[in-house]
Amino acid sequence: MSLTLTGIHHLTAITADAPGNLDFYTRILGLRLVKKTVNQDDTSAYHLFYADGLASPGTDVTFFDWPAPRERRGTHSIARTSLRVSGRASLEFWVGRLKESGVSAGEIRSLDGRDSIDFEDFEGQRLRLVDDGGVGEANPWDASTVPAKHQIRGLGPIVLSVPVLDPTEAVLTRFMNMREVRQYEEAGAAVHVFEMGEGGPAAELHVAVEPHLAPAGQGAGGVHHVAFRTNDNAELTEWAKRVKEFRVPSSGEVERYYFRSLYFREPNGILFEIATDGPGFAVDEPLEALGENLSLPPFLEPKRDAIEARLKPLA
Repeated sequence: MSLTLTGIHHLTAITADAPGNLDFYTRILGLRLVKKTVNQDDTSAYHLFYADGLASPGTDVTFFDWPAPRERRGTHSIARTSLRVSGRASLEFWVGRLKESGVSAGEIRSLDGRDSIDFEDFEGQRLRLVDDGGVGEANPWDASTVPAKHQIRGLGPIVLSVPVLDPTEAVLTRFMNMREVRQYEEAGAAVHVFEMGEGGPAAELHVAVEPHLAPAGQGAGGVHHVAFRTNDNAELTEWAKRVKEFRVPSSGEVERYYFRSLYFREPNGILFEIATDGPGFAVDEPLEALGENLSLPPFLEPKRDAIEARLKPLA
């Protein structure tokens, strides 16, 4: 089997303020809360998933709610998360919306051949809106605070910072079957663009080489891991076999109920996940009611009362 990752599946970051996080990503960014659950390895913490109107794979920005200090920025890290919108008019809309909301944001600029806006959430999470040219499917959410034509369409390129390219490049190209397609420069750093599947902004990883930076320290406002899409359980099993063949330490296959996963670290220490597209977030609640109640996978359901007692209200 020729294994090919098809794009970015989701990105998981850290917040120390779940109510503030919910407000920012739903009210200001207009995303849909599609799953309110807990970290399956630490049930004292919320795991919040924001996505498009249909909770499509490749649109999820997710957060662990941990009482952590702010991230110490540096290398050996995921440095910026891109979100896709369609067209210059949408970027102009977002410049106004972000500034009116008091969000720290830059102006529209061209970067790597695409118009974009850099901004940060209230905890310093580094984000970027990127014009994807309207390519691919969009599933707007009817109840969003943002007009359908300007809504965030999904995840775009994810930017890594590494001190040395070669070890990461070897894993991306030889093991994960990505292709290096171009380079550009940002803030004095060479950025190498790797693509997977059919390519395009929803299927790119940008690797900035920044040997002058100290290692990052994980915390609120930082990213925990990035996940890549594979079609189904059969393909994930093949990826698990490939991990062993390449002698890459991994978690083995992990059942997350909404998808099945495989975790490992690339040589510069950044946590990667490969996740299946299905079964999806409607497996345990109706599509029209996603995110309205606390969802727990079956193995945690018997502990619901104890878990709910430890969680703080989101509103």
